[in-house]
Amino acid sequence: MYFDDAEGIVFRPPYEADSLVFRVTIGCSHNKCTFCGMYRGVRFRIRSMEEISALIKRAARYCPHARGIFLGDGDALVLPTKNLLEIMRQLHEALPKLSRITSYSYARDILRKTPEELKALKDAGLKRLYMGIESGDDEVLIEVQKGVTAQQTIDACKKVAASGIELWNMFILGLGGKEKSQQHAINTARMLSAINPTIISSMTFMLQEGTPLREAVEKNEFHLLSPYEIIQELKQIVENIDVKVPCRFVSAHASNFLKLMGTLPQDKQEILNMIDQGLEYYKNQTTPIYNDETY
Repeated sequence: MYFDDAEGIVFRPPYEADSLVFRVTIGCSHNKCTFCGMYRGVRFRIRSMEEISALIKRAARYCPHARGIFLGDGDALVLPTKNLLEIMRQLHEALPKLSRITSYSYARDILRKTPEELKALKDAGLKRLYMGIESGDDEVLIEVQKGVTAQQTIDACKKVAASGIELWNMFILGLGGKEKSQQHAINTARMLSAINPTIISSMTFMLQEGTPLREAVEKNEFHLLSPYEIIQELKQIVENIDVKVPCRFVSAHASNFLKLMGTLPQDKQEILNMIDQGLEYYKNQTTPIYNDETY
């Protein structure tokens, strides 16, 4: 659900389809990732508390029965904690049936917050954070200009987990291209093992209009993986994930060539068996496909 008329296109995770999208920021404070076109052309700004309070009153009028709120845009946690707590207080007051608040998150924003601040946000109703780790390989992270290292992402995610907030980590298959596929896979698995998030999900690299990485592909400077190679990369990641606490594994994004779901570690072999079936199905798909859907 969405009732705001602010600038730019509205984005939210697929699993927040039933939530009211409530944009406390416009755009993304980083907005430099070479693969991402979500907020390109949108000037980042933090909405004033007066503007946000007015939107909350509007939400109470038009969506009084909302049960879920997704705080947008790209990184709502860039806001000072006191502001976020006040926003959540007003939301709960205005929407009596509200039971869950969720948001995207960025490692740098998390690292700026203390454990006490994150715990306060959790106690105020912040149930889940979605964080795109993209890759666990530092070379890939530098090349795509993610703005954080693998270790910084691990540290941020561990802070989230310690607070009791549910953590959903997403990674991108094919982001290292042909040249860095193996190191991307191995180090992504290592990162996910170190984090042990609540939920892990995969997406497949998609060529978005106006992004530097799309231009690199068109100039033959970045070499896409074929569907078969993408699934090989997925298998390598799953094989090397070693989590100690059960977490859900989901590969259901529209960009993916395989739809998978299970719980690690207990369903690991079953997931690998399904991946092997996918490898057999795509064994002749060895030519890269321009996957240019939007996220």
